[in-house]
Amino acid sequence: MKRTTTAVFGSSVLAMVAAASLGAGPASAHPTPAGEGAARTVMLNAHLNELNNSGASGTATATVRNQRIQHIDVHAHGLTPDAPHAQHIHYGEQAMNECPGLDLDSNMDGRINTVEGVPAYGPVVVSLNTIGDTTPASFLDVTRFPVSDNGSYHYERDNIKFTRVAGTGYNGGGGTAKQIADSIREGEGVLVIHGVDYNDNGVYDVDSAGASELDPNLPAEATDPAVCGVLKVTN
Repeated sequence: MKRTTTAVFGSSVLAMVAAASLGAGPASAHPTPAGEGAARTVMLNAHLNELNNSGASGTATATVRNQRIQHIDVHAHGLTPDAPHAQHIHYGEQAMNECPGLDLDSNMDGRINTVEGVPAYGPVVVSLNTIGDTTPASFLDVTRFPVSDNGSYHYERDNIKFTRVAGTGYNGGGGTAKQIADSIREGEGVLVIHGVDYNDNGVYDVDSAGASELDPNLPAEATDPAVCGVLKVTN
């Protein structure tokens, strides 16, 4: 029986993804020290490349100042047509802060699922949805993420605040809004769009890749990453 993504998911799913980052490799992030560049406005740009042979790609630009994203644009195409696509900014102090490769395919099934990618891109720190809350608590509230129009969408949003995020790997229980914002301004945020229709039948179902590792009632097609890019400093 075909199954589409219509449910809203909460903090239990987020906790699973955040916990996965604890096994990540050595820290590669170097946040700006307190008081240095705190008010600096930075332009970031990402080229979004396909993951899981999705055939999708895109670009993203963001303007970050202090502890907020003043404006962000995401252009994506080649996605599953007329389907919701969860999208996030990921970051982890102990993550590699890059897009994952098949070397992280721990169960050797030929694809990277969301949790397998966490050592590369880190946990979710911002949910790039269309309205409402943008914290990781909205990680998979699919009713508020963009829906592709024939496989494409143009997303933009203003005034997104960074918040404290548990599980980002800082010693002493860190992961404050400032620590995360400083690291994103340094070019260490990773933008990921999810949703891959592996069998090209027009819906997210369990026929091709089974259930999601995040929720057994959710198809893996709905949560597997489709495109990924690092938000690099452009000025």
